[in-house]
Amino acid sequence: MEQTKKKDRLALWIFVAMLAGIVFGYIMWHVGQAAAVTAYIKPWGTIFVNLLKFIVVPVVLISIVCGMISMDDVKKVGSVGWKTVVYYMVTTLIAIIIGLVVANLFKGAFPILETSGLEYEAKSSNFMDTIVNIFPSNMWSAFVSANMLQVIVIALLFGAGILVAGDKAIHAKSLIESLNEVVMAVMMFIIKLTPIGVFCLMADTVAVNGPQIVGSLLIVLAVAYLGYIIHLLVVYSVAVKTMGGLSPLQFFMGMIPAMIFAFTSTSSVATLPLNKECSEKLGADKDVASFVLPLGATINMDGTAIYMGVTSLFIATCYGIDLTIGNMLSIVLTATLASIGTAGVSGAGMIMLAMVLQSVGIPVEGIALIVGVDKLFDMGRTTLNIVGDASCAIVVSNWERKKQERLTAKK
Repeated sequence: MEQTKKKDRLALWIFVAMLAGIVFGYIMWHVGQAAAVTAYIKPWGTIFVNLLKFIVVPVVLISIVCGMISMDDVKKVGSVGWKTVVYYMVTTLIAIIIGLVVANLFKGAFPILETSGLEYEAKSSNFMDTIVNIFPSNMWSAFVSANMLQVIVIALLFGAGILVAGDKAIHAKSLIESLNEVVMAVMMFIIKLTPIGVFCLMADTVAVNGPQIVGSLLIVLAVAYLGYIIHLLVVYSVAVKTMGGLSPLQFFMGMIPAMIFAFTSTSSVATLPLNKECSEKLGADKDVASFVLPLGATINMDGTAIYMGVTSLFIATCYGIDLTIGNMLSIVLTATLASIGTAGVSGAGMIMLAMVLQSVGIPVEGIALIVGVDKLFDMGRTTLNIVGDASCAIVVSNWERKKQERLTAKK
């Protein structure tokens, strides 16, 4: 409870900092002192961005390895485990595609910022380049260049190696778990600096571009929520109807208590008990729900996937960057793979967005444009995440019941 209060206070301070940055930036724009803001205020925001870039690689690397170690139970639960993971990965993949599609539809409404003569260009890539570049030839090179797809592959390989080594890797497991605690502590320190970074970067953005940039926040929020609603009503409705044997209307009506709690608390973990109760009332087996829902709170990030698709394209547009199909494929792959290991991390949305932006060469400082209203994004994406967890519990329970019926019929 205390952690939730601290998180809420931080969100409040970030929002206050954003408003203060907008007001200060407007005043400096109005009096023609934008250059002074860029010279003396923006550098402090740049320091925050540098720290954010610095922590991305260790967070992704260590948290994914640590997440794989903790998922050792998946092997024990057999068919339930792989079905659950596949369902989560497929729905996350669909979510990020929906996010990119709706963002492209409304791309014309996104502004282009003044960037003091600087020109940005996304990292160019085609389909096969993207596939080949996923696999690193040099581990340290991947770390230095912050090639996030390669970092994820390195983490997956080391995580698999530790699991295969079994008892012989007990010291490696302890080291990774210890490093995870250290990295999380460092990350939380950096996240606590967010209000300062947001104030400095937002002040510079408004001072240079004028107050019209503020209206774009409402547009990008609306686009994100459109993506949330499409995924909720289309993907989950089809899933529970065709694979779960449940009426979509019955499913959503039964999920209302958990959805309201998730929307207000913005915590998938805190919603777990209520989500479990709603899922079981809708027909999910108790043992399946007990496994699927906690795992989903850790690795299922459909709402965050849509958020990353929309905001990455929004930030790219603001900096005058045209994303190619290859760039968007990189975003899809990075966001989907990253969902395995970073969902349970406090502040994961910002860290994952920084990682996705880096994967295609979009300026990370663009996060300042949307982080002030991240709480509003978070309310919708958390609600979508827990509904996705429940839909998986319904679907997997139905699959397991049918499997048991087939085995019984054979006897």
